[in-house]
Amino acid sequence: MRTHTLARSALGAAILVASLVLALPNLASAATHHRGPRYNHGLTIAATPDPITAGEGVLIYGQLKGPDSAHKRIYLFHRINPASRFTIVGVRRTNAQGFYEFVRADGVVVSNRNWFVAGPYGTHSRTIHELVSAIVTLNASSAGVTTAQPVTFTGTVSPTHSHERVLLQQQNSTSGDGWQTIAAGSTNGSSAFAITHRFRSAGSYTLRTYFPSDPRNLASESSTITETVQQEQNPSFTIGGSAAVIADGQPVTISGTLYAAGSTTPQPNTQVTLYGKQIHGAFKALASGTTDSSGNYTFTQIPLHNAVYLVETAGGAHEQTAHLYVGVQDVVTISASASTIAVGAPVTISGTATPEHSGHVIYLQEQNSAGDWVNVESGYVSASSTYSFSYTPGQLGTLQLRVAITGGPVNVGNVSTPVTVTVSGLAPVSTLPPAS
Repeated sequence: MRTHTLARSALGAAILVASLVLALPNLASAATHHRGPRYNHGLTIAATPDPITAGEGVLIYGQLKGPDSAHKRIYLFHRINPASRFTIVGVRRTNAQGFYEFVRADGVVVSNRNWFVAGPYGTHSRTIHELVSAIVTLNASSAGVTTAQPVTFTGTVSPTHSHERVLLQQQNSTSGDGWQTIAAGSTNGSSAFAITHRFRSAGSYTLRTYFPSDPRNLASESSTITETVQQEQNPSFTIGGSAAVIADGQPVTISGTLYAAGSTTPQPNTQVTLYGKQIHGAFKALASGTTDSSGNYTFTQIPLHNAVYLVETAGGAHEQTAHLYVGVQDVVTISASASTIAVGAPVTISGTATPEHSGHVIYLQEQNSAGDWVNVESGYVSASSTYSFSYTPGQLGTLQLRVAITGGPVNVGNVSTPVTVTVSGLAPVSTLPPAS
């Protein structure tokens, strides 16, 4: 039933565009030309949001100028690479003031495209360009490994981009926006990729995959993931943490066992010292203790930032453990200015990011119909460790929004809990930013 309905709609649109082109020769020229009209002729146009992520809804609106502008048909044309001409994709009537609105629903606009509208009396808008990012996903075969272990990173690029390059990148800036390519791969015929990488140095890594731009989509990146890489253990003097990543303000327990060199004989009642540092700092003594009757030791710490720990015996040969890396995850809060808004009306998303991260990049993310979280806005944390986004949705429905801060050398990134915003009805065009 759905197929038949779509077929009738497509046939109707084809007949409509043919009749319109025959009736209006100047419009026929504009629709055939690959660029479309350069200037408006009595008809304005705008689109929001722009740019978007593939599949995000878009509101296209504007106004027919002149005294006789009410209840007139407006035709929306689009062109998608590699097509050479424009085709009709929708028809609406203006309201009493000559305003019109088109909603391109969720899942329709997945690649870069051009739009213009045409109306009565030879009127037409300028051509606008909607830029669209691809959706890139990223998963790791393991979230925690040692320097001796390879990790395979997998994901997909949507819409389909077969046999195109994908980069695995590491975030290495304190402001959260410095990316270094550490490995590369290509999508297969199904637009999936797999990149295997071995980390030479221990540490807490914030990673993403990056898809360079092509004629169909803007340069695009995945959401970030964290990979914790530990040094291989000293079998005679072990060290471990209660968690590889903790939230800001939470404690971590550091423990291990001291053995006689080259054996499994525990060394009881031996004084040991815990040393720690931030990633680029120098080790400092933090606490001292004594191994118990089984050679075990335990320390508790509450680091504010990513930290590296080791334990050393106090006398004799000064035996030392491997380095232990503990990531400290940011805490992000979120609130929405309204729970229900109209298409084309903005909602303000605000909150805090701790510990203090002034000047750090932060992202507003939306969950798409496939369940993936994609970046829809970016901004920076203020000097008071707060952030604020004004987001204008382009489609009806229920939105799931959250905020993500990227990790790096100082802290591990994190996301807020999601908030739900219901988008119901269309905002009056007269309340939207003026179209041109």
